[in-house]
Amino acid sequence: MSPTGFLSQILAVIAALLLAPLLLGWVNQCRAWFQNRSGPGLLQPYRLLHKLFNKDSVMAETASPLFRVAPYVVFGCMTLACAIIPTLSTDLPLSIVADAIALVGLFAVARVFISLAAMDIGTAFGSLGARREMLIGFLAEPALLTVFFTASLISQSTALTSIVENIAHREFAIYPSLAFAGLAFTFVSFAENARVPVDNPATHLELTMIHEALILEYSGRHLALVEWAAALKLFAYSCMGIALFFPWGIAEAQNPLALLYALPVLVAKLAIGGFLLAAVESLSAKMRIFRVPEFLAGAFLLAVIGMLVHFLLGA
Repeated sequence: MSPTGFLSQILAVIAALLLAPLLLGWVNQCRAWFQNRSGPGLLQPYRLLHKLFNKDSVMAETASPLFRVAPYVVFGCMTLACAIIPTLSTDLPLSIVADAIALVGLFAVARVFISLAAMDIGTAFGSLGARREMLIGFLAEPALLTVFFTASLISQSTALTSIVENIAHREFAIYPSLAFAGLAFTFVSFAENARVPVDNPATHLELTMIHEALILEYSGRHLALVEWAAALKLFAYSCMGIALFFPWGIAEAQNPLALLYALPVLVAKLAIGGFLLAAVESLSAKMRIFRVPEFLAGAFLLAVIGMLVHFLLGA
């Protein structure tokens, strides 16, 4: 492990932990602008986390150790996922032992733990949210894996760092396979992060909520960890989209000085992505829950088309 690689890895984790709440605050602020209202401040997610960490955790008497451990597991999985994704540099020591398939596995582990914790107490809302979360996971993960396979066919590797370096060195052009994969990835990102049109993170309507139903029984530091993990997941998916489809600006292993401008470039890309996300959410209506499988089936179909286009056209 080179000193530069170790530094890049540490900076990537610190940037994820610090920028994830900021990205969430930026999206909420942009949504408020589009809706012509005065929204929460840009730093509101930090204030919320600070308030929750200073509160006591109240749990049901029937809560098992799994319920207490789940927030830490989910937060650890999301932090490790952000460490695997090349956000600032491709010189990452963890990229040797973890590839795109392992990244999807981390998301699956976090989903299983939070769903089991939601069902652990035995409330109706928790079980309802867990069933819906697992349904979305079963439909979204194949589409996400197909997106990664399409990108890996281009670079002949499932390592995210190799994919980023290969696409970044190619001539700037619109590749049909990556275009279809990008559309599929966008659909999956909306579903996995509980965003409109799949879910609305600002609502608590019991008939439609998914993410909020999972965490109704949490409070205090446990709720803070779950909310921070949700922000990290949004950050991870945003960085995945940047790494797969807009990798320019990410420092390479042979150029450690590029780290100096990699962070400003990342912040600029996240700002643009957050603005576009808020625009789509403001212009879209939440779909009915039984329409979500059709939505994710369309994402899987787009990902498969992208893979077939690469086989047929080689582009």
